[in-house]
Amino acid sequence: MKSRIVLGAVSVMMACVQSAHADPTEQKFRALYKELVETNTTLSSGSCTLAAERVAARLKTAGFTDSQLHLYADPAHPKEGGLVAVMPGSDPKAKAILLLAHIDVVEAKREDWVRDPFTLIEEDGKFYARGALDDKAQAAIWADTLVRFKTEGYVPRHTLKMALTCGEETGGAFNGAEWLTKNRRELIDAGFAINEGAGGELDAAGKRVSMTVQAGEKVSQNYRLEVTNRGGHSSRPQKDNAIYRLAGALKKIEGYTFPIQLADGSRGYLKGMSKIQSDEGHKDVAAAMLAVVKNPNDAKAVALISDRNSSWGAMLHTTCVATMLDAGHATNALPQRARANINCRIFPGVTQETVREALVKAINDPAVKVETLEIRGENSAPPELTRAIMEPVEKLTAKMWPGVPVLPILQSGATDGQFLNAAGIPTYGISGIFLTPDLGNIHGLNEYIGVQSLMEGRTFLYDLVKVYAGQN
Repeated sequence: MKSRIVLGAVSVMMACVQSAHADPTEQKFRALYKELVETNTTLSSGSCTLAAERVAARLKTAGFTDSQLHLYADPAHPKEGGLVAVMPGSDPKAKAILLLAHIDVVEAKREDWVRDPFTLIEEDGKFYARGALDDKAQAAIWADTLVRFKTEGYVPRHTLKMALTCGEETGGAFNGAEWLTKNRRELIDAGFAINEGAGGELDAAGKRVSMTVQAGEKVSQNYRLEVTNRGGHSSRPQKDNAIYRLAGALKKIEGYTFPIQLADGSRGYLKGMSKIQSDEGHKDVAAAMLAVVKNPNDAKAVALISDRNSSWGAMLHTTCVATMLDAGHATNALPQRARANINCRIFPGVTQETVREALVKAINDPAVKVETLEIRGENSAPPELTRAIMEPVEKLTAKMWPGVPVLPILQSGATDGQFLNAAGIPTYGISGIFLTPDLGNIHGLNEYIGVQSLMEGRTFLYDLVKVYAGQN
């Protein structure tokens, strides 16, 4: 048994040596990635400012000057700072390219996880940790790309900017991307930005299905439903019960469907995915996808798509769902107040007030107050999906993963791209990282990313940025 263990250890060591020999920069990337992931950046107990300072130190060691490294923090939020790094281009007339990633992460309790969420663990071909994927994988890749460019002496035609920001994961928190657009726009001004929000799709068997490019995203918006009542003693039930009125409103929202809408991202995704579904023998799904592209009001086709895959259905329109309840003040009293939080994912270009009015109309009960809660940025139209953006992705995907189609996509989730798009900086989600159907358990327990997926994504984005940086 001992000899087997020794042989196993030797094999692992040889594999590491071979990997380092194949790409001598990989070990430096791993060290950067590990340091960033293991720097706690939760809102409750972490510090994005510390994480940003550690990345800045690595960039400075690589040759970036103090004038090219801009650490920032709002005085009221000293631990929620970030970093903007600038690599000057050779053509002052060429618009800059912005590389965006957030470095804050969702909360994680050690007692809930199998492994320590703030220790990067490599196991069974995966990296496990909070933020291993969302979004420190891309943040580390951006920083690593700039380090490699500087070390190689590469001078891009377009100026490259990297913004590592805080606050993306927590509603109501200070948001670095929003702050930069309003207070230091000159630091991040660019012709376009690359952000999280899309990547490669793997099926349950690990087969590569597609590479996606995010062209637009929904905006997350919370609304509060509230019913108030005079209450009373629970031994004397009244027909006008705040909890029952609220429950009735929630059932109406459950049964309400917002109008179907299409954008370039969703239209292109349906067309491309229809071919994939057809090739896999799902002719009915393929036909339904094309039918929706032709006629968004085809209710039967919409229902088939939505039933087959909830993500496909969510892409087609605004969605609203109840997420929290708060009612009553005593077990032996009629409720004086009943509240519910409704989380909506609003289709690009639709205003928050339009959605609020739709909820009021669907509920149709004047006793139910519908209030718009904090608004985080404007809901702007999707950016134009140009060939200058798509063609490099298509060529690199064909080179690295022959036969894998590139599809545009409208993201049902929300990212910091909403602030940049609203500020006039077209922002696209591109990562080159392939994910399994569970999306690496992001926001959940035991978040992970495949080691191979991360390393391939690193190569993909390095090459992609260099192509974009040299475009005329």
